[in-house]
Amino acid sequence: MNQPLPTTTDMVAIPREDYEGIKQAMAELKSQNEQLRTELDKLRRELYSASSERFIATLSDPAQIHLELQGVENPPPPAQLSTITYTRRKGNESKKGHSRLEFPDSLPRETIVIEPKQDVTGWKLIGEEVSQYLAVHPPKFFVKRIIRKKYAAPDGEVVVIGPLPLMPIHKSNVDASIIAMIISNKYVLHLPWYRQSQMFQREGIILPESTMIGQVKAVCQLLEPLFELQKQRVFQSHYLQADETPLPVLTRDHPGAAHKGYLWFYFDPITGNVYIEYQKGRGRDGPVKLLDGFTGALQTDGYSVYDIFDRKPGITLLGCLAHARRKFTEAAYTNKSLAEEMLKLIQKLYAIERNIQGQAPEIIHETRQQQAIPILHEIEQWLKTHVQDTLPKSAIGKAIGYMLGLWLRLIRYTEDGRYRIDNNLVENAIRGVALGRKNFLFAGSHDAASRTAMLYSFVGTCKQLHIDAQTWMEDILNRLPYFKRGSDLSVLLPCNWKPERQSDENPEVA
Repeated sequence: MNQPLPTTTDMVAIPREDYEGIKQAMAELKSQNEQLRTELDKLRRELYSASSERFIATLSDPAQIHLELQGVENPPPPAQLSTITYTRRKGNESKKGHSRLEFPDSLPRETIVIEPKQDVTGWKLIGEEVSQYLAVHPPKFFVKRIIRKKYAAPDGEVVVIGPLPLMPIHKSNVDASIIAMIISNKYVLHLPWYRQSQMFQREGIILPESTMIGQVKAVCQLLEPLFELQKQRVFQSHYLQADETPLPVLTRDHPGAAHKGYLWFYFDPITGNVYIEYQKGRGRDGPVKLLDGFTGALQTDGYSVYDIFDRKPGITLLGCLAHARRKFTEAAYTNKSLAEEMLKLIQKLYAIERNIQGQAPEIIHETRQQQAIPILHEIEQWLKTHVQDTLPKSAIGKAIGYMLGLWLRLIRYTEDGRYRIDNNLVENAIRGVALGRKNFLFAGSHDAASRTAMLYSFVGTCKQLHIDAQTWMEDILNRLPYFKRGSDLSVLLPCNWKPERQSDENPEVA
C-alpha cells in the first residue's frame, strides 16, 4: 500500500545547527560538482578541440542575429535582379594565373631552351613562351681536399709548407659546414640524432649518433666564452621576460624513468637576445642566483617562485595579461556569460595595443594612459563586484581570484611604453623547445641538457633577429679558432654579427 503523504503537523522542525550543516554540505557539493565539470570540460577540449584562445565578441553579442538551425524552416529570400557592367581589355595581353607562386629575384635561375621538333631552318623567330617552376637540387656532400705545397730551400736545409687552416674541432676531419648543419637540424628542424644518421647514410656516409654527439659536445666547449658574453648581454637589459619549460633528462638517479629538469628562459624584448639556463628543478634558487644584481622590469606569469622579486629593491615585477585571459577562456565553458563579459573588456585592451604597435615608447605610454587606464578601472571594479558572487573553487572563481591577486603587476605595463602587455614573446621563444621535445623526447644527461640550453639560446636569438642560424654557426665556427685569448668575441654574437668571412692573414678583422 502507498504510504500517505506527511501533513504539516507530521513534519519535524530541523534544528538550526543541523540546517546550517546541511546548507554548508550542499555548498561544498555544489563547489565539487562545478570543479569536476570544469576538469571534464578541460579534458574534452584537450582531446577534441583546437587549442586557440581567440575570442570573437560578435559571436556572443546579443545584438547580432542569432540563427536557429533546427526545427525552423526559413523561406528563401525573393530573387533580386541587378545589372553588372565591367571593362574588358582587348588584345593579347598576358593573363595572370590563379594563385601562382611568386618567385623572389634572389633565387638563381636555371634556363632550359626547347626548340620545336620540326626543322625551322630559315624560319623567323617571332617570340617565345616562358614557363617558370620552383625546383630544388638536393644538398650534395663533397670532400674538401686541402693540398699544401712543400718546398725545400736550394741548400736543402730549410723546408716550408703552407699552413693548415684551423678547424673548430682539433684532429677532426669534419668541416664547420657539416657541424653547423648537424646543429641546425637538431635545434632548428628538431631532427633527433638517429634521423640525422639515417640522412647521412642515404648519401653513403656513415656518421654514427655517438660521433655527432661528440662533435656537438666539442663545439659547445669552444662556444662557452661566447655563451658567457651572451648571458652578460641579456642581463645588461633593464627589461626582461622570464618563463620556464620542462625538459626530461636521463640520469642514473632515475633508472627506468626520466628526471624532470627545466629550461629557464630570459628574453630581452627590446634587443631580441635570448639566454636559457638549465636547472635540475623548478625552485627559486636558479632564478634568484641568476638575477642577483639585476635591476629593471621583470615580466613573468603568476608562478609563485617569482613572487620574491616583487619585494626586491630595484626590480619592478610585471604580470602577463595573456595568462589572466587564458583563465577566463577556460571558464567560458562553464560560465559563459560572466567569462565573456571579462573577455570583451580584455579584448578592448588588446585592440589598443594593436593600434599603437610600432609607435615610439612616448606615444605608446600616452595612449595607454588615455585609453587603457579607464578600461583597467572598469575591469578592477568588475572583479571586485563578482568575486563575492562566485564559488572560489569554480573555474570563473579561480579566474577572478587569479586576476585580483596579480592586479598590481598586470597594470604596470602602462607605466612605460617599452613594456609589453603580456609575456607572449618569451612563450614564442619556448615553442622551439616544445617542438624539439616532441621529437627527441629527452636529453641524455644533465650536461647534455646544459648544452641544449646553450644552443637553443643562440638559435633563439638568431630567430628573433631574422638570422639564418646555420649560416651564423658555420661562420663563427670558422672564425673562433683564430681568436686569441683576450680578444673581443662580442663581434661574433648574433646581435653584432656580420656575415663576412675573415681573411687568413688577420682573422680578427672583419
